Amino acid sequence: MDLDPGLAALRPLGGFFVLRTDTAAAGPLPTLAQAYAARAPDVAGNPLNFRIRKVAHALGTPELRVAASVAHQGLAARLWSIALGCAVVYGGLPDLDARHLRWDPEGSAPDDLWLTGVRPLPAEPEHLAEVVLDGHLAPLAAALHAHHRLAPGLLRGNAASALAGAARELDRWARRHGRPDSAARPAPWPRGSSPTRSSPAPGPSPARPSGAAAAACTTGCPAGASAATVVSRGRPALPHAAHLGDHERERPLRAGSCGCASDC
Repeated sequence: MDLDPGLAALRPLGGFFVLRTDTAAAGPLPTLAQAYAARAPDVAGNPLNFRIRKVAHALGTPELRVAASVAHQGLAARLWSIALGCAVVYGGLPDLDARHLRWDPEGSAPDDLWLTGVRPLPAEPEHLAEVVLDGHLAPLAAALHAHHRLAPGLLRGNAASALAGAARELDRWARRHGRPDSAARPAPWPRGSSPTRSSPAPGPSPARPSGAAAAACTTGCPAGASAATVVSRGRPALPHAAHLGDHERERPLRAGSCGCASDC
């Protein structure tokens, strides 16, 4: 299926998978590239810090590092959901370059991200990792590491958990709608690729996916493991937080030895 200008085929998947494209309605929002690059410590000049303060207030915690981790997992889940959703329903990806995605740090899905124009990318599986890992999660992790000293293993675990959650939701949707071909399942790595990636200092490297709807940890977990095996233990809910996405109300039970959310 060709990408349509409004990415309308994402809507049946649920609000967390929807990506707005009417940027005129979004107003003067910063791009995600600007958010990742912001260095100001105050919330007025730093969209990420604004989001983290909002999450901390909603969770009722004074610990900004806790809020930063939860905000990271929420944004990672949002990005994985959009990319995986497009891969499943369209068989390809739009250009999700951080310079073309406007972000409302005060908003919630689906009214938080706006794409400035739908430009298709080649439909090779490698683009999924390049778009999300290289284009977003690496600079996001570097920014959070610089500002809040979040451990690389925690960020890798968040990224893997976010990917697994998005894949689980797609799996449920596919089975409900008679699309078993789109359900989450193990998939081999592309020839010559690796489930690990060295991280440019100082930012940590998130876990790399295997195919469109499978996940593997950076170490310890078998490449090609299904998303369901990456997060095998369920996650307890945090205290109710109004105006946060579902992925920002949950955190992994605990990290395994490899930094993922399972016991490797």
